[in-house]
Amino acid sequence: MSTPLELQVKTLPNEPGVYQYFDKNEVIIYIGKAKNLKKRVSSYFSKTHDNGKTKVLVTKIVSIKHIVVETETDALLLENNLIKKHRPRYNILLKDDKTYPWICIKKERFPRIFMTRRVIKDGSEYFGPYTSIKTVRVLLDLIKEVYPLRTCNYDLSAQNISEGKYKVCLEYHLKNCKGACEALETEGHYNNAIVEIRNIIKGNFKESLERFNEMMLDFAANMEFEEAQKIKEKLQLLSNYQSKSTIINPSINNVDVFSVISDETHGYVNFLKISNGSIIQSHTTEVKKKLDETDKEILELFIVEIRQRFNSISPEIYVPFKVNLGENVKVIVPKLGDKKRIVELSERNAKYYRMEQFKQVQIVDPDRHVKRIMAQMKKDLRLHVEPRHIECFDNSNIQGTHPVAACVVFKDGKPSKKDYRHYNIKTVEGPDDFASMEEVVYRRYKRLLEEDEPLPQLIIVDGGKGQLSSGLKALDDLGLRGKIAIIGIAKRLEEIYYPGDPIPMYLDKKSETLKITQYLRNEAHRFGITFHRNKRSKSAIQSELEQITDVGTQTITTLLRKFKSAKRVKEASFEDLKSEIGTARALKVFNYYHPKKQ
Repeated sequence: MSTPLELQVKTLPNEPGVYQYFDKNEVIIYIGKAKNLKKRVSSYFSKTHDNGKTKVLVTKIVSIKHIVVETETDALLLENNLIKKHRPRYNILLKDDKTYPWICIKKERFPRIFMTRRVIKDGSEYFGPYTSIKTVRVLLDLIKEVYPLRTCNYDLSAQNISEGKYKVCLEYHLKNCKGACEALETEGHYNNAIVEIRNIIKGNFKESLERFNEMMLDFAANMEFEEAQKIKEKLQLLSNYQSKSTIINPSINNVDVFSVISDETHGYVNFLKISNGSIIQSHTTEVKKKLDETDKEILELFIVEIRQRFNSISPEIYVPFKVNLGENVKVIVPKLGDKKRIVELSERNAKYYRMEQFKQVQIVDPDRHVKRIMAQMKKDLRLHVEPRHIECFDNSNIQGTHPVAACVVFKDGKPSKKDYRHYNIKTVEGPDDFASMEEVVYRRYKRLLEEDEPLPQLIIVDGGKGQLSSGLKALDDLGLRGKIAIIGIAKRLEEIYYPGDPIPMYLDKKSETLKITQYLRNEAHRFGITFHRNKRSKSAIQSELEQITDVGTQTITTLLRKFKSAKRVKEASFEDLKSEIGTARALKVFNYYHPKKQ
């Protein structure tokens, strides 16, 4: 017999709409949209989910409610509004605690223009919101420089002005205002300036530039060079502001651009508003994933929310990949040219924002930074657990002499130098990288097992399939195969090899996973080479002293302990040598280095 929940799923309509999941306490824990309610909701209960949080969500669903709507667009908007209202536990939220600034053109005779954080429904025009207060101030300063507008809050009705109720103030004498309060400026002239200002705020400078250029030429033709110079300065102000905001192509008008990049735990989404080829708004935010949402899911939610928040009615949207936004907006995925470059610019903004967040998190919350990196490495390297403890092996046998190996240890993505180990190869004759790798991996983990020390979650061997097979054989001999993940990294193309898989994997060249893996490999190489050089140097010194007739190993050790090098032994006086190794042996050493002084 079907449970009440199964009955609810079976009886859902095949229509677009919004579904709500409730837990045992009748609290909404998830809200979603669907083109087809029955198919979408059924998928939660009819398949195995890879994501752990989704599995937990499904186990907590006790009842379902749904709302049928006319179109997919309606479903998008309703889902967004319900998420903001109920803030369910398993939905991603676009958090925004800021009150963004707006530019207001006040509804009044001789309208004032000013910045505000309060939108009042009194018929005034509001432009924004702007994510940067600096942008608003620069724009208002430009408007003030180019257009003399009133700043007083007088009621400049026709009756009040005709009755001479007000007198011009200091702003008039400073030429920042033309004195509308004493009828020194007509309403028509003032409103023409407002029309041009409205266009500038929207990113359209064309009309203002043309009008000022005509005015400048007229003043110059009438020999009014001082006035012409003032207009020229205004033209330069407008041109400079426009050049800073113009990006690629002035023909691209009234377009919203969206992009997203993400890692294992967060998405980073950017919005650019383009008008007449200029960016007039930009906004980037971070979204915490709740149910391993795809980039497509994150971007769709972001687009709906941001277009509502910024009151955008642009008919076209540029995005890096296809998204479903209903039929009221044209979605374009540019393939080349200026449109493609605008999307790339948006993606670049998202990447820079992500980098800034990483740097801040490293300082403020290092634990979160480590968790994010570990989660990303687990996903990128196809591991079952996070690689909190990684060990990397490298062999060194330059010109086939003195074969040695190094093991470096990283914990939480950082070197743990106290755990680094050197190895002299004992069982292998001559240069044999494969046999040497097998020996050191076996010795390392045999000892860890004997001493009951913690084992790593990941072993990296420097080399390709051969070295990986050797390391794997050592783990087999110790009964550790399958208990520790092991991979090989080949130097030339940064190929990652897995046991039993002849085809290597290539990581994204810019990924943190590859950077940490390379860091491990390079650190192992550096550590191994340093040990190898020291061993060769020591060997060279000993071989030189060994040339002295009747001087044994113990004498050489005594000399090196005192004088540190063969060079200092050579420079030592007979008396100094005698005090260390006695008269007879000191004479042999001294005569070897000073044959003419016998």
